[in-house]
Amino acid sequence: MVNRHRGEVSLGAGGETYTLCLTLGALAELEAAYGGEDILALADRFSTGQLSSTDALNLLKAGLKGGGHDGAALNLETLSFEGGMAGLIRTLADLLRVTFGGAEVTRPKPHVEPSGGTTELPPFPGSLS
Repeated sequence: MVNRHRGEVSLGAGGETYTLCLTLGALAELEAAYGGEDILALADRFSTGQLSSTDALNLLKAGLKGGGHDGAALNLETLSFEGGMAGLIRTLADLLRVTFGGAEVTRPKPHVEPSGGTTELPPFPGSLS
């Protein structure tokens, strides 16, 4: 069971459940992966709400390592995620929230179009508020 007060979130992938956590060591590895950007610069970078696939992969690797998993033993490039890529991005956004602060994840209801259809909301942290 994850402990959000310790910065942990749960990820469903490949039929398994993994704990993700951005520990100090994991954050140091992220800094190195981004050419030495400091923690605050990384927080600013990720708070824009735009994550590249490289960002997602770097965050996933760091979160798995911080959560006590050997990301190198998993084939991350082919791993399927609960909720697809949108589910992964929502989980990573949640991981960033519990690590750097911010509101708890509350998924707003989709916007109902006058025609009766709905519009899916974006999964990124900067666009949920």
